[in-house]
Amino acid sequence: MDRDAFVALLAQEGFKELVTVEREPDGGLDTHTHPFEAKALILDGEIRIVCGSAESVYGPGDIFHLMADEPHTEYYGPRGVRYLVGRRQDRESPAHS
Repeated sequence: MDRDAFVALLAQEGFKELVTVEREPDGGLDTHTHPFEAKALILDGEIRIVCGSAESVYGPGDIFHLMADEPHTEYYGPRGVRYLVGRRQDRESPAHS
């Protein structure tokens, strides 16, 4: 998917906060969660995301989607990764407002 189509999709789905994230080559983050739902378009590089026993690798043009409070681990490719992410607060939980 291209950037413009992705931004339009995020707006249609109610994602109001857009952020570009860059991560270092061959880096990663141990298992963690976010207090928001995230949908991201990979712009450059590669990211591997592990959720439970499921592992997925995403490259340019791919989209990943994580729910609020979903435990996951991230690993970045040899060129790092840069992605555009839409964040949406969990509307079901007052603790996340």
